[in-house]
This record gives sequence, structure tokens and C-alpha cells, in this order.
Amino acid sequence: SSKERLNRSQSVAILGAPFSKGQKRRGVEHGPKAIRDAGLVERLSNLDYAVHDFGDLTFKHLEKDEHFMHVPFPRTVGRANQLLSGAVSGAVGAGHTCIMLGGDHSLAIGSVEGHAQQCPDLCLIWVDAHADINTPLTSPSGNLHGQSVAFLLKDLQNKMPEVPGFSWMKPFLSARDLVYIGLRDVDPGEHIILKTLGIQYFSMRDIDRMGIQRVMEVTLDHLLARKQRPIHLSFDIDAFDPSLAPATGTPVNGGLTYREGIYVTEEIHNTGLLSVMDVVEVNPTLGATPEAVEATTSLAVDVIASALGQTREGAHIAFPKIPEPKEDTELRL
Repeated sequence: SSKERLNRSQSVAILGAPFSKGQKRRGVEHGPKAIRDAGLVERLSNLDYAVHDFGDLTFKHLEKDEHFMHVPFPRTVGRANQLLSGAVSGAVGAGHTCIMLGGDHSLAIGSVEGHAQQCPDLCLIWVDAHADINTPLTSPSGNLHGQSVAFLLKDLQNKMPEVPGFSWMKPFLSARDLVYIGLRDVDPGEHIILKTLGIQYFSMRDIDRMGIQRVMEVTLDHLLARKQRPIHLSFDIDAFDPSLAPATGTPVNGGLTYREGIYVTEEIHNTGLLSVMDVVEVNPTLGATPEAVEATTSLAVDVIASALGQTREGAHIAFPKIPEPKEDTELRL
């Protein structure tokens, strides 16, 4: 149970996934190193976690990997996700809270699948400017990072062709176990899917209308009202406004403020149920300046730290009571 998890010495596993073939812009494979270089391990150690950095997975580029329909690199992406799935499953099985550093968002396929091997009752919170729920038949670009959710959903099974490279997995997630936060660039085919399946989503307009507090209240109620279960948080850095996270491949104006994004992760932490978190689409080669890159990577670290319990109000585990001056004479000058 979540209470047991909180009572044992908390440990975090960091898994780097330097992979970019789910989309066409190179550079996002440097995301894991950039996020580590921004001080991730130090920040998590300061939160009193035992941090296990398992380093980066090594992904093979398959020589023979023709397009499937207009989908590029299907076998390469499928194989990468199979590898990642095993790694996430192993980390969760060993009792760690797992942080997966991408890489592009196609990696969520393997991350969520591996998590589900250990926690079949998980629920998924997808924080993103995009719904990533195209099928190969609806996708304008063919890029798999915009199709991740379609591979996960049982409800779309009869709408999905058999994509080469993905025979190792079958869809397992029910549409009611998914909530989106931050949507503002949704393709027509995706909109039909969201509406037809009745998926709970909060676009930026909904956040404008309701406020982020109510959005999180409804989100967590929707997912946890019937029973407490493990949360998978898949966080695309492009959910944030491009003024905050410029170093990303598909920026869209009008995103989350710093405060809204951090409120989301604080509330998820407060459930005590976060089990796996993906942080994806940080592309350090796309920042116009070193400052733009640094802003994006340090934001990624802030979001992870907040999801793992860093608070804005401060906390006091280290000092159970206020220290008092000792009466001993040697303390006097």
C-alpha cells in the first residue's frame, strides 16, 4: 500500500532514455544528460531519498526499418520501448519510485507498459500541450511520439493496425483511467477519439475557467475515488509555456505557468501514490541561447523535485524541534 511505501526509507531510481526516433528532430536524446547536469541527483538527495541512478539505456538503431504506412522507424521505436519497459518494471519491482528521463514522448509506451506489469491497476496523468492519441490512421505526421496513448488504450484496440515492432505488448489501459492536463494543440482525429471514448481532459481553456486547484481536485477524484492506486505521471515539458520551457521540439503558446505546473506535481505528491514519472521532450539543442536551455532543464528538475515532495512552503524533517542554545560555559565567548 502507499502508506507502507512512505514508511520504508524512500528510494528513487533514475532511468535515462536517450532516444529520439519517435519524432524527426534530433537532439532530444541529449535530454537525460542535460537534466542530470542541472543538478537532479543532488536535489533528490536533499529531499532525503536514497537515489539510484541507473544511467542511460543503450538503444540500437535497426538498419532495416522501413516506414509502416507513413510512420517512420516503427521497429526501432518498438524495440526501444520493449527495453525501457523491462527497465521500468525492474525498478518498480525493486521498490523504487522511478523517474524516466527522455527522450521523446514515444517512450511513454514502454514506461507505462513496464509500470503496468508491476501495478496492473495504475492510473495515468498526462501533462502535455498535446494529446498524443493519434493512431497511424489519424496522425498527420506519422511520428510515434504523437501516438503513444493510442498504443496503451484497450478502448482503441480495434482502431489500431498492427504496427511492426510492437508485437511484444498489448493495450491494457482503460480510457477512464487516464486524465489529460494542459491540452492546447489537439488534432481533429484526436478530438474525435477524446470525445468518443469520453476521456477526462483539461485543456488550457478549462484551466483558465476552473483554476488549477479545481482541475487537480477533479482529476484526483476521477482517478482515485473508487480506490487508491499507483499513479503514473507522464510529463511533457512542452505543457509549460514556451517562455519557461523554450528548449523543446513542439512548443505551443499559452501553456502552464510555473505556479500551475508546480501545483500539479505538489498535489500528485500529496496523494502519496506517485509510482513512476516520465519527464520528456527536453531538447537542449533547440534552445536559442544557453540561458534558454538552462531555464528548461532547471524547470525539469524543479518539476521532478516537486513531484517527490519538495514544497514551496518549506518543511522540517531535519529538525524535529527548534534547537536550543546549550548552557555549557565553552559556548560563551
